[in-house]
Amino acid sequence: MGEDSGSPYEIPVHEVNVAAFAIGKYEVTFDEWDACQVAGACARRADDRGWGRGRRPVINVSWTDAQQYVQWLSRRSGRRYRLPSEAEWEYAARAGSQTRYSWGDGSEWVCDSANVLDLRGASANPQWRWHVFCDDGFPYTAPVGSFKANPWGLYDMAGNVWEWVEDCWHNSYAEAPTQALAWNAGGGGDCSKHVNRGGGWGNHPRSMRAAARDADDGNATSDGLGFRVVRDLP
Repeated sequence: MGEDSGSPYEIPVHEVNVAAFAIGKYEVTFDEWDACQVAGACARRADDRGWGRGRRPVINVSWTDAQQYVQWLSRRSGRRYRLPSEAEWEYAARAGSQTRYSWGDGSEWVCDSANVLDLRGASANPQWRWHVFCDDGFPYTAPVGSFKANPWGLYDMAGNVWEWVEDCWHNSYAEAPTQALAWNAGGGGDCSKHVNRGGGWGNHPRSMRAAARDADDGNATSDGLGFRVVRDLP
């Protein structure tokens, strides 16, 4: 877990023991979020910015909002759903690889595999100048599953929207646990912030690396930030 050539908060590279778990094939969609909101379990009417709802990933939901969703889904299904730990998320994103991206070390195929800031996105957002010179067909979010899956059949683990995970923010992995549990205490963590992973439609490919990480206040929302769920296995 981590990357030696990455940012200071992506080191040191370390091994983590990962127990079996199930993870969502897709990011949670507006259809799924709206079902929770209509049921009265998710308080926020998430704003789609006029980009469309349906099968697009839900955006403008906080870490706290995501907790409401997984609690509702757990009650509804009778199974325990939750946000992934950061280690579980990276394990799933790497899909057995040890390269920067699940498809290799280069970003030349990024428009096939990830919704990234490309020519179309830069045209819609001319103030942003870090785009790549390809066109993935979407200026903003894309319906989940629009791009190639990673080798384990998971979609949008790179790009589309950043994804909340369970962990509090830590500036490095210096005291990280060796088990793939959420790291919510110790090591100088800041639990007012929670980690998000994967990069989004408005980002450069470096944010799509399996090791790339960021964090936001647990009550913050963004049009580039959503989540996916995991389920405990017996």
